[in-house]
Amino acid sequence: MKEKRMFEVRAADNQESKEMIVEGYAVVFESPQTYEYTEVIDRNALDTTDMNDCVLRYNHSSEGFSLARTRNHSLELSIDNNGLYVRARIIDTQHGRDFYKMIQEGLVDKMSFAFSVTKDEWDNETKTRRILEIDKLYDVSAVDQPFYEDTSIFARSLADFEKESAEKKLELEKQKMLLILACENKK
Repeated sequence: MKEKRMFEVRAADNQESKEMIVEGYAVVFESPQTYEYTEVIDRNALDTTDMNDCVLRYNHSSEGFSLARTRNHSLELSIDNNGLYVRARIIDTQHGRDFYKMIQEGLVDKMSFAFSVTKDEWDNETKTRRILEIDKLYDVSAVDQPFYEDTSIFARSLADFEKESAEKKLELEKQKMLLILACENKK
C-alpha cells in the first residue's frame, strides 16, 4: 500500500550558477507525529529501501511535471543521522521556475514522501505505529498540507542556514561574556 508523509525542503539561493536548487529532509527519523495515531519513522527504516527511480513532485501530483529524478541524477537522496536528505536541481522551465519561486517565497513550506512499508509495529495501547522498514520510495514532494508540522523551508542553502545559525550563536555568546564582565566590574 502506497503512503505519503510530509517533511522539510529548502530552496538554495544559488546566484553564481543560476541553477535552481532545493534541499532539505523528506524523512526525519525518530520524530513522533500525532493525528489519529502517533507515527515514528525508525532510523533504520531506509536501510534497504529501493530509491532507484524516485521523482520530485509538487503535492504528489502525477498529473503535473516531474521536477527532478534520481534516474537522471537531478535528484540526489542521501541518508544521514537526521533522516533522508534531498537535494534537487530543478529544470529551467516555467513550471520549474514557478515551483522554485513558491519555495523561496514560503508558499510551499513542507515536504512529503510516498512510500510502501515492508515492516511496522503497532502499539495499540499508545496508538503508536513505528515504521521499521520501507520497501520503496516512489516520490518526494514539496507540499502545501503536511502530515508533519514540525518542518520548515528556507530560501537559502542549508550551508548558509547553518553558517547563519553558528554566527548568531557566536554573537549571543559574545553578548553573554560582555554581560558577565560588566557584572564583575560592578562588584
